[in-house]
Amino acid sequence: MEIQKSSKLLIGLFVAVGILLTKIFFIQVFDNGYKEDATNNSMVYDVIYPTRGTIYDRNGKIIVSNKVAYDILVTPREVQPFDTVMLAQILNVSEDFIRDKMKEYARNRSRIGYQSMTMIKQIPSESYMRFSEVQYKFPGFKGLARSIRDYPFNAGGNLLGYVSEVDASFLKSHPEYRSGDYAGKTGIEAAMEQELKGEKGYHIYLRNSKNQIESAYENGAYDKEAVPGNDVYTTIDAVLQQYGQELMKNKVGSLVAIEPSTGEILSLVSSPGIDVEMLADISKHYNDIIKDPYKPMFNRAVQASYPPGSVFKLVNGLIGLEEGVLKPEYAYPCNHGYPYGNRKLGCHGHRSPLILEDAVMMSCNGYFCYVLKNILENRKYDSIQDSFTKWREYVMSFGFGHKLGSDFPAELGGNIPTSNYYDRIYGKNGWKFTTIISLSIGQGEIGVTPLQIANLSATVANNGYYYIPHIIKESENVKIDDRFKERNYTMVDTTQFQKVRGGMWKAVNAPAGAGGTAHVAAVEGLDICGKTGTAQNPRGADNSVFICFAPKDNPKIAVAAYVENAGFGATWAAPIASLMIEKYLNGEVKRADLEKRVMDGNLMSRVKKD
Repeated sequence: MEIQKSSKLLIGLFVAVGILLTKIFFIQVFDNGYKEDATNNSMVYDVIYPTRGTIYDRNGKIIVSNKVAYDILVTPREVQPFDTVMLAQILNVSEDFIRDKMKEYARNRSRIGYQSMTMIKQIPSESYMRFSEVQYKFPGFKGLARSIRDYPFNAGGNLLGYVSEVDASFLKSHPEYRSGDYAGKTGIEAAMEQELKGEKGYHIYLRNSKNQIESAYENGAYDKEAVPGNDVYTTIDAVLQQYGQELMKNKVGSLVAIEPSTGEILSLVSSPGIDVEMLADISKHYNDIIKDPYKPMFNRAVQASYPPGSVFKLVNGLIGLEEGVLKPEYAYPCNHGYPYGNRKLGCHGHRSPLILEDAVMMSCNGYFCYVLKNILENRKYDSIQDSFTKWREYVMSFGFGHKLGSDFPAELGGNIPTSNYYDRIYGKNGWKFTTIISLSIGQGEIGVTPLQIANLSATVANNGYYYIPHIIKESENVKIDDRFKERNYTMVDTTQFQKVRGGMWKAVNAPAGAGGTAHVAAVEGLDICGKTGTAQNPRGADNSVFICFAPKDNPKIAVAAYVENAGFGATWAAPIASLMIEKYLNGEVKRADLEKRVMDGNLMSRVKKD
């Protein structure tokens, strides 16, 4: 019995050994995968960086392309004694710079291992050529050609965004990247990073026992070619974008243009912004940019929250119409404002009383105080909290109080207050219409972005619906989300919008002396419809606001101009926005005197800097 057990154990042992030997033989002879793992310590991967995708405007103009730049890399463990003075002269850097770098690599020797480190980025091609001729004298040093961004068209740094080397915080949230990689950090470059970046390739080399590169691994059989990034087509009109930037020069604010029938963003200007010449080497200019008191990296078009001012009267008027508390023929008085208690919400002088169309044309404050009063004191609601909540729902349906959902990064949503907010401040029954009367004219706790008021203009142009504003056009290799193709209807019936559009047309096109607040925006034959706004600003002079669209029938473009500390809407915002429309629809501007006044205007000194 014992002998049988021993025999079985021996047989089992021989079988196990046989299986193990067979597997080892298979691994050594047939399976290259294990070979690669086993020789991994002697393998060197030389990364090939892909060409980043080109960015085009809506008409096929290149707005971001690529050019070749050269970096100097060093693999510290391969470095041998070298002539520091000679290398410094070739690379046009100081000797101390090179010595400090080598000391840094020595301190981090164990962490670096056999990695190659980027010692100098984007050296001039002349320096690179000088280095390549004597590279053999500097073992461990090598040059790397890589593409960097080039800007043949000045389409705006804040819009396009910049590409830079990834840092530790980026790597933590993007483990697919490696140190030395580049990625889009802002603007379109960030929004379309996955499409633009391409796919890295590599050459594999073998290192000998002396840590020297000896030969290509398997004659390059396992090398991988880099895959270029996809080209991206934007909705931007590069000519219009550049023109908008010229109009906004020496002014603080935003200028946004949208195609109402698609929601495509034609222009998105934030001023002051980053010049495209800084983008290719943003690190060189970064400290100066962030120290600029006007905050050029802050994209006001999508991130700044402003009071909308009188352009918001359109929203209140439309809500009043839909709620049945306002009829176009209703007339309300205005004697330089709306009196309540011993106070008055002021207004400029004009004839009185007014009906809706003329109240829009003249931007009457008193009229729209009556409108909001009727909305909030509507007897079909049990309390002001209920009527206010309904009012807020209407406002939100216009795209306010939340992010619109654009494909442009860093978009913020602004603020539309809630009834609970006022309950906390004034108590459950401690507030009424006159407490929040400033909401009648787009003041108070309302905060909107210029993108949102441009979207309001597009919504009125469309008679009650909008497409989510977006900046990427669908193309063969790049698809856009279906949400950008869907109509978003407001809670106001489409039939109501014609009742305010007439007032917007009159504001621009009524004969001089009729009281239109935006006569300066008129362009013969374009039928521009507009609404001025003058938004109070606790930090100085009022902000100048204007929204418009054209033509009145079948609108092709909607614009919002918001200029900080610039005074009346008709003074600066209206001329700027109307010049944009004239440029886009006519291809040229004939109002040369107005154009010159706008372009020569310098309002920077009016703005209080942080």
